[in-house]
Amino acid sequence: MAMWDRIKDQAKGLQQQAQGTRGPGGHGQPGTGSGGRGRSGGGSKAQLVSALKTQLTSLKTELKSGAYRDASMAMCALVAAADGNVDPAERQHVESLILNNDVLQNFPSEQLRQRFNKHVDQMSFNFQQGKAEALQEIAKAAKKPTEARAVVQTGFVVAGADGYIAPAEEQVLREACQVLGLPAQEFGL
Repeated sequence: MAMWDRIKDQAKGLQQQAQGTRGPGGHGQPGTGSGGRGRSGGGSKAQLVSALKTQLTSLKTELKSGAYRDASMAMCALVAAADGNVDPAERQHVESLILNNDVLQNFPSEQLRQRFNKHVDQMSFNFQQGKAEALQEIAKAAKKPTEARAVVQTGFVVAGADGYIAPAEEQVLREACQVLGLPAQEFGL
C-alpha cells in the first residue's frame, strides 16, 4: 500500500504544480503562452496523463491478471466510444495505442485486440447496452485496488494520448471510478 500512497502523492504534486503555474486568475504566467483559454486544464491533464503512464509502467510486473486485461480493454473501448460513436480511424488509433502500451505487452496482442473490438462492436450496435456491459467488465477489477487504479490509469493514458481529455471521456472515467469504488478526485476528475 505504501507504493500507492507514494504514487498518489506524486500525481497530486504534479497536479498542484501544474495548477500553480497558472496565476491567480487562472491565466498562464507571462511568456508561457497558455493565455488561460482553450482546453480546460490541458496542461495539468497532460502532466497527469504523463505521470499516470509512468506509474503504470512501474507496475508492469504486477499487472498480469486476466481481470486487469479484460477490464482495461473494456476501459479502452469505453474511452474510444465515449461520445457514442467510434469511427474506423479512431478505432485503429486506440488499437495501436493498446498494442504499443508497455504494460499491455504482458498479454498476447490478439487477446487484447479481440477483447477491445468486442466491446467497441457492442457499443456500436447498442451504445447503452454495450456501455453497461463494459462497465460490468471493469467492475470485476475492483477486487484488487492496484488493478482497479491501473484500469483507470490505462483509460486516462488512452484518453489523453492526443493531449486532450474530452468531457465525454472524463465522464466515462468518472463512471469507471464509481464502479471500481475509487474516488474520482484521486484522478483529478
